[in-house]
Amino acid sequence: MEEQQENMNKMVEAAEPQPQMLTTRIEERVSKVVSWVFNPFSIPFLAFLILLLFSYLRMLPITYKLIILGIVYTFTILTPSLAIYVYCRLNRLSMKDLTKRHHRYAPFLLTILSYVCCLLLMRKMNIPWYMSGIILAALLMQVICICLNLVWKLSEHMAGAGAIVGGLVAFSALYGYNPIWWLCLFILIAGILGSARISLGHHTVDEVIGGFAIGLLCTLLVLHPSFGMPFSSLLF
Repeated sequence: MEEQQENMNKMVEAAEPQPQMLTTRIEERVSKVVSWVFNPFSIPFLAFLILLLFSYLRMLPITYKLIILGIVYTFTILTPSLAIYVYCRLNRLSMKDLTKRHHRYAPFLLTILSYVCCLLLMRKMNIPWYMSGIILAALLMQVICICLNLVWKLSEHMAGAGAIVGGLVAFSALYGYNPIWWLCLFILIAGILGSARISLGHHTVDEVIGGFAIGLLCTLLVLHPSFGMPFSSLLF
């Protein structure tokens, strides 16, 4: 009888979640939520949203702002997401499979194609270069990432975070405002996002830092007034 009671106690103890396991599960769920909220597809839309709500562009007519946001949403979130979903279904791949380097080429190419269409439409609509430049910077970032993917699986999430920080620096130089609080916020978010990607085992520290650096440099190169004027005169 005592032996049975002891066995039951052991079974109960085994069934109860250990504090370390519980902490790991919470950390994993938080990391997944952070990665989903700040996924690469949402970054251009977030950049336009900030620009149209918190800069002098907030004075633009609401209809014009909705058209811009609709175009950006369609070509940077909706179209790539649907295209990648269809690709995964046709090839019987899960989203986890896309974290493997050899499965990343098709999603990259589908996203690049969608961004090119967005850029061409914006040019046809005569949208100012400092707005179209956000899409161009994201496009350049995608091209560099797919080229480096041959040897290095850079974090797209962190490239997007770097692009936001670079965009803040570029637009502060363009419009002459102090971006310190915005920079503090998004650098903090970038740190949390990078930790989430490492925690989930999707990237190493080098891949996280490399992705952030690529996003930062691409945005500064295209949008900063000290470097971006050739792009504005050539394309827009």
